[in-house]
Amino acid sequence: MSDIVSPDQDAADAAQLAALGYKPRLTRALGLWSNFAVGFTYLSPLVGVYSVFDYGLATGGPAFFWTIPVVLLGQGLVLLTFAEVASQYPLAGGIYQWAKRLIGPKYAWLSGWMYTWALLVTIASVAYPIATYAGPLLGYQVNHWSTVITCVVVILFSAVINLLGVRRLAFVANIGVFAEVVGTLVLGGYLLFFHHKQPVSVVMHTFDAGGSGGYLGAFLGSCLFAVWIFYGFEACGDIAEEVKDPSRKVPRAMGMTLGVGAVATVVLTLGLILAVPNFGAVISGRSADPLGDVLAASLGTVGSKFALALIVVGFVSCTLAIQAAATRLVYSYARDGVIVGAKWLSKLHPTFHMPPAATAVTAVIPSAFAFLPSATVTRIITFSVVGIYIGFQSVVLASIVGRSRGWKPAGVFTLGRWGWAVNIAALAYGVTAIVVLSIKTPPNGTSFFDHWLVPISVGIVAALGVVYLLVFRPKEQITEEDRAESAAEGSGEAPVATDPPTALANG
Repeated sequence: MSDIVSPDQDAADAAQLAALGYKPRLTRALGLWSNFAVGFTYLSPLVGVYSVFDYGLATGGPAFFWTIPVVLLGQGLVLLTFAEVASQYPLAGGIYQWAKRLIGPKYAWLSGWMYTWALLVTIASVAYPIATYAGPLLGYQVNHWSTVITCVVVILFSAVINLLGVRRLAFVANIGVFAEVVGTLVLGGYLLFFHHKQPVSVVMHTFDAGGSGGYLGAFLGSCLFAVWIFYGFEACGDIAEEVKDPSRKVPRAMGMTLGVGAVATVVLTLGLILAVPNFGAVISGRSADPLGDVLAASLGTVGSKFALALIVVGFVSCTLAIQAAATRLVYSYARDGVIVGAKWLSKLHPTFHMPPAATAVTAVIPSAFAFLPSATVTRIITFSVVGIYIGFQSVVLASIVGRSRGWKPAGVFTLGRWGWAVNIAALAYGVTAIVVLSIKTPPNGTSFFDHWLVPISVGIVAALGVVYLLVFRPKEQITEEDRAESAAEGSGEAPVATDPPTALANG
């Protein structure tokens, strides 16, 4: 869906992009709603709640519901930080470009490296369990190979849609929004009004979750429920070069994504909690599939099939949106010439104005993960959320460093005198969330490696990034077809908060 924008606005968007150093080569066709649709289907409360409801309830009891406002508050601070930066630097590849302009190229390269691998793993993590819902819906047996095939088919389908251009992406994202609304607000409301088996006050009870160890540890563990849901709004900034009037609309789309996602998550989560007949059975493990039990008891056979169809659509559209963000990030690296195969990865299709090679990267690597043994896939997936959170906090930290060096936000949206307070509070929240993710993410085995897999995986990815920098010594070399005539030439470290990109320093 495109907004009607005056020719003057189109010219202003092109001039802004040129001031940031690039020619307009992607298709600028999205309005506010479509920008929101991509971010919302990435955040996907439908996918998030159905994926981790059982975990949250079993870990923290019905009181795990209160993890939602805790995480929302923290992520709201991160969103405000992103909105301010994205408003001034509305560029494809968001996090990488923002960090480059706030601190410098080496820092940005590592920031984007961590975020890129987190996105590639997240694509696999969303597509891999789709067979769990598609199998019962379509009547095929769910086993290792049907799981792998379903995962690969969904990833390749998403790649085709992404390759066909941003208008097709927006069209499918809008279908995903419909599925999300029906699958969260409508189904959640239906459960609340017609199939609640518990009083609302039950969300104040723990039902002895945590046992003799106390409830704090159990609550922190159940916080992973909300932590795993409330991100994706950054995708609105990843596709900023395809949005009309992005300095104004991208921050608004980010806010809409988190706001609507919050309402949908609250309604569906509360509806599911109140529809659970026996919390003791869930916490003790006697009820191994509380979500499935609730759907079967409340919706019946036909209703359960309808719910499964919505879930499958939600998972597919979520995969598509994440892949779209990852593709723009790979393209953004390649356009700057700071990744191996840059010329190939930055080449755009003449009709669809999308990079086929970058799209292939975001399809082939996640698909390759699916062919690993299922236990290995599960271990790899544990990196996805913490990698994204580290990417987030690299931008929050960059905002603080930028302010300390004299950066004065100049976009349409600014935090004004609240900037310092918001940035510092966002960093405190983000660091806390990363620690909780590192300690509380359930291990996939009993070994030391399994118990500390999250920080170990972060260390491995970061170390590989450092090795890449030392070995390949990437230097920014924007090609003539991508470089705006007004872009600065020369070399040396990029100055803080300078709009036109400057050359990446060697090593």
